[in-house]
Amino acid sequence: MKNQAFSIGWLIGGLGVLAVLGGCGSRPPSALVPVASIPADARIVDLLASTTRRPDSNPSIMFGGNRTLTANYASLSISIPPGHKPGDIAWSSTAPPDPNASFATARATYLEHDGFVSALRQRIRASGRSHVMVFVHGYNTRFDEAAFRFAQIVNDSEAKVVPVLFSWASWGTLAAYPYDRTSAEVSRNGLEGLLSLLAKDPAVVEISVLAHSMGGWLALESLRQMAIRDGRINGKIRNLMLAAPDVDVDVALEQGRGLGPYRPRISLFVSRDDRALDVSRLIWGSRDRLGSIDPNEEPYRSNLAKNGVDVIDLTDVQGADRTGHVKFAQSPDVVRSIGARLASGQQLTHQAGSLGDSASILTQGTLTAVGRVLTSPLTLGQDHDGPKPATP
Repeated sequence: MKNQAFSIGWLIGGLGVLAVLGGCGSRPPSALVPVASIPADARIVDLLASTTRRPDSNPSIMFGGNRTLTANYASLSISIPPGHKPGDIAWSSTAPPDPNASFATARATYLEHDGFVSALRQRIRASGRSHVMVFVHGYNTRFDEAAFRFAQIVNDSEAKVVPVLFSWASWGTLAAYPYDRTSAEVSRNGLEGLLSLLAKDPAVVEISVLAHSMGGWLALESLRQMAIRDGRINGKIRNLMLAAPDVDVDVALEQGRGLGPYRPRISLFVSRDDRALDVSRLIWGSRDRLGSIDPNEEPYRSNLAKNGVDVIDLTDVQGADRTGHVKFAQSPDVVRSIGARLASGQQLTHQAGSLGDSASILTQGTLTAVGRVLTSPLTLGQDHDGPKPATP
């Protein structure tokens, strides 16, 4: 009971720290009811969505925080206002939003399975793009927030992809960390099913996965499950981008071991000043989180370089989020220079000025052994040589 009380105390205290860091203002209203008119100079990002959220009767929410084991689908068109600043999401404080000044919804439609497949093929034909990019959001994220963030990333990166959102059942509240983690766990089949559906479609040639925070654990786990179920990860899944992954390094070790010999290239976005991951580490009472390792520290540096993982260190990048947890999407230089390259299937190359003065690429190369990449830092020496558990 004493240990349980201590864990609950850390959870409450940690979430309190996140609340202070993130600001105490109220969340903006949900914004998925289509507005009456869209400015002629607004930019429209068309998204498809697969979700393990249960449909909500409120049309402005569309999908809430309740879970379902049956996939639901939707088509969304997100309006990005004139004067948009890369890296920023302009939220309206009122409903409906003003599309001249805020992100807004132009269209929102529920789809059945067959309608999702038909819409995917239509988007591929219309755009001439056969590369699908799947975004998996993190903890404390509403459905509309995930859609708006993905639209911002696609727009700002200028990625030539067909964007597909995978949204798992987060309550979108700081206090729901345990619920969200369980929701991620029960969404493994949902994400694996979506990736398998995309990979089996002959119209799809390449798939990239961008996963943020707790979504990084979900992406690794779903790919591991695919490798176990099918004997390998489908070869169309060529890129896995882990942005500030909220994954214990020991868990990453186990997930990496199960990925098998056919693995996507991996890019790891880390930041040592990610306060959200610091809190997560304290909540779990565990080793370092994968998204906050020091990539210049041995044996991390040598093993990552040896195995050709792209490691993008964002520690010195300034972001609008005070927790430092969303830098990959908020930094204009990073989202433009890195997002576009990864989404187009290219490896990262360190060109002068391409990432701004604050971001740095530690290693470049083609991923050959993601299991060793993720686990070698923990297996070169004895367990005690690695990062230490959190101290009460």
